Amino acid sequence: MSKLFLIPSPIGNLADITYRAVKVLETVELILAEDTRTSGVLLKHYGINKPVTPYHQHNEHKVLQHLVQQMQSGKEMALLTDAGTPGVSDPGFLLVRECIRAGVPVECLPGATAFVPALVNSGIPMNRFAFEGFPPLKKGRHTLFTQLATEERALVFYESPHRLVRTLHDFIQYFGAERQCCVSRELTKMFEENKRGTLQEVHDHFAEKGVKGEIVIIVEGFTK
Repeated sequence: MSKLFLIPSPIGNLADITYRAVKVLETVELILAEDTRTSGVLLKHYGINKPVTPYHQHNEHKVLQHLVQQMQSGKEMALLTDAGTPGVSDPGFLLVRECIRAGVPVECLPGATAFVPALVNSGIPMNRFAFEGFPPLKKGRHTLFTQLATEERALVFYESPHRLVRTLHDFIQYFGAERQCCVSRELTKMFEENKRGTLQEVHDHFAEKGVKGEIVIIVEGFTK
């Protein structure tokens, strides 16, 4: 019986990967990639030439059992998502759960994840925080935002660039225009931006400027 390694991949800058992660990728027999093209860039950059197969939200149910059976027979595998740590708003949970049930060892290496640097550099109190990932598009959106309106912990969200302004507008309606927030965009890349201010100020900034890149939103918790 072998092992599944969860490998955090850089969220932008290809240098943000650990020596240990590179070593593991060089030694496993198969690399599972959310997007083989994206992972291919990283692997080529570090001169890693290993078999790569797709593993993403559209095929994970279909290939799950086969992968676990291969690991039970002695195959070592590594899971790479496009950016950050597998399982954090990315595929990974189902495979980890099934490996645990089947007695296959699972090891997650420490490394890149987008919300940690966004939270740390936001300037918002972060001794306690709630990670919410991507907000629902329709169903459950009103219920979630209503519940979070009085949440005292800092709130952490991921969002796509074309929905950012709409989501900030909704936050204003539910949380109030004066609630402090920080939107981090393109973290670790050349055009990294951390826009801090009230929800209204940050909304107006991006409504006027437009938005590109990967987004993390940090919202100050409710204060009585």
